[in-house]
Amino acid sequence: MHRLPEVVREFVATGRIPSPPEVLVHLMRAMEDEASSIADLAQIVSQDPGLTSRILSVANSPALRRMKELTTIEDCLTSLGIRLVRALVTCLSIQRLFDKDNQLSSAEVADFWCHSLLVGELARAIAEQAGLKNPDDAYLSGLLHDIGELILLRAIGDPYRQFLANVSANPSLAAQEAQLFGTTHGDVAAWLIAHWGLNSVLGDGIAFHHARASEIGTATALPQVVWLAQALTMLQEDSAEYGPLMDCTALSIDQAALAATRARAVERTRQIVEAMGIAVAAEFPQRAIQQVPATSAPVMALSPADSELSVMVGGMALLQPLQQDLLQLGNVKEVLLALRESARILFELPSMAILLVDASGAVLTGDGVDDQPSLFRHLSIPLDPAGCLAAAAVADRQVSASFASTQPLALLDQQLVRALSAEGLLCIPMVARQRTVGVILCGLSSQQYAGLQRRIPWLSHFGKIAALSLDVVLVAEQQRQQAEEERSQQFTRHARQIVHEAGNPLGIIKSYLKILERKLPEDGVRQELGILTEEIDRVAAIVGKMADDQAQHAARQSIDLAGVLSDFLALYADPLFKQKGIRVEKQVPTVEILASVGRDSFKQIVLNLWKNASEALGAGELVKIALIDGVVHGGAPYAQLRIDDTGPGISEAKIRTLYEPAAVSATQTRGLGLSLVGRLAKQEGILITCRSQPGTGTCIELLVPKFIPESALT
Repeated sequence: MHRLPEVVREFVATGRIPSPPEVLVHLMRAMEDEASSIADLAQIVSQDPGLTSRILSVANSPALRRMKELTTIEDCLTSLGIRLVRALVTCLSIQRLFDKDNQLSSAEVADFWCHSLLVGELARAIAEQAGLKNPDDAYLSGLLHDIGELILLRAIGDPYRQFLANVSANPSLAAQEAQLFGTTHGDVAAWLIAHWGLNSVLGDGIAFHHARASEIGTATALPQVVWLAQALTMLQEDSAEYGPLMDCTALSIDQAALAATRARAVERTRQIVEAMGIAVAAEFPQRAIQQVPATSAPVMALSPADSELSVMVGGMALLQPLQQDLLQLGNVKEVLLALRESARILFELPSMAILLVDASGAVLTGDGVDDQPSLFRHLSIPLDPAGCLAAAAVADRQVSASFASTQPLALLDQQLVRALSAEGLLCIPMVARQRTVGVILCGLSSQQYAGLQRRIPWLSHFGKIAALSLDVVLVAEQQRQQAEEERSQQFTRHARQIVHEAGNPLGIIKSYLKILERKLPEDGVRQELGILTEEIDRVAAIVGKMADDQAQHAARQSIDLAGVLSDFLALYADPLFKQKGIRVEKQVPTVEILASVGRDSFKQIVLNLWKNASEALGAGELVKIALIDGVVHGGAPYAQLRIDDTGPGISEAKIRTLYEPAAVSATQTRGLGLSLVGRLAKQEGILITCRSQPGTGTCIELLVPKFIPESALT
């Protein structure tokens, strides 16, 4: 891949890929319709490369991304939530209305959109015919394959427009793209995919869509599919070139089926385009790229869709709809993410950080703000105007920039510029209701700052909207926190009453057992009464923890696992297993096996696992309980407790509760055991594995850390 020229990198970083106004109108109408589902919105978004790229970028950002990448639009929308999506679409709509220096004509955007949609439809259909596992990946690569064209058009302008016109007439000139501009539109698009942290295979499908016919057959299946889909758009419907094209790939597709697939994709794309109210070019399905003179074009009247956008967003200041959307967000994290993406869309600010005023009201800090360089997470700037540009911007309540100052930058400002990998610094104060909320720091070049000069009032108003939105949600979170503290205090008081009331009967029972023990002969019954007394003490301790303001963890001591299990089997084997006809096989050593875990916690874990097995098994079924010493894992010594049964098995969802806390309803009384086992095991450093299949039983293994005397550590 070629290294992207700096001017191209700036436009790539903003992620700005325009959408036809008709698509934005369609999506805004759908979001206003209460009957619209996430699937309905996803269908609209997935038809437009601009919206798709924006949603993919935000949903996979470090602030939101969880365990895996999100590549389906429906998953992305679900992750973002309707409120944040609405804010992003509002910003895109506002951008169309006050951006008067757009490098792209409506005809160019429409031509690009129709072509991308067609390649996406073709790629998915070809992938299905070829038996690819994830046809939607092919659609996504096809839809986004040419987004590099729009970025290069905006970054380079007429020279690249001239190049596209020449290539349209003479495709062999495509090889000169890298020589002329230092990169290719395929490389730019693939760089975006990598920048979002998505699977490189998607980027390969985009990067190689103009590969040589003699080379494409050596690529993996997805790039071959996108290459073939792109090539098919250049052919006539009755072309004799289908066979040679297919021979270039290793895909197993019937030629007649491929021709029918192309015809269906063209017709479906035409239907979508017409449904959106966009005029279909006469050249469709081929591209309609034409040379556009470098001279400035006369100002054109707004299209009907642009006029409707103006009505939908107008009525108040252009940024008012954004303010309304931000005020609907539910927490600080959502608002910060929306502000960052809104600034990126509206003002093309690729690199930024946010500092908030701390609880003292005297310091700016990035602590608690996700998705920004590490310097800002540990930063603490006093609100002293003489200290740095950020503090001065807040004190003066004015947008400030390093480019506008004749004084050398303070060392702290130089650090901020370096952290943002920029040439200079722009500071947008967030002040509202006479309250200073924070500051937005933007890294940018002198050229970018020059382009923002006429938008300084917009930046200032954006800062006020940001402050108001954050202030509202911060106050709401403070109120929620106060309410939770009051509820916690009320619960603690109520729990102490319960502990006091429960302590009386438990004490009486314990005293009666001691009297009973003295009356009985010295045989095995006395031992069982001792175990029962210990269990009563454990129950009392569990109830007592309800009243603790914080969990009190006793100093770690050793326990004899073999002794605990033997006592438990003596006390619980009959009521849990034998009385139900469940067979028990036990393998518990008679020698001590010392472990470094809490005695009560270990008992709770074992009792919950045995109780689950008892409830799942029927008469005649088997449970095996084995304690094995001498296990080494990761270089550390463990004892293994293994519980096997021949029951119906455990579902995958229930197994997950061993490792992730399960949501518990207010009335739920069953299904809590595994979640409790997982929490206690994590607390005690016990490792759990669980294997289960429906109808074949379950195996749960606990690796319990062995006790190591201090003398052995020296």
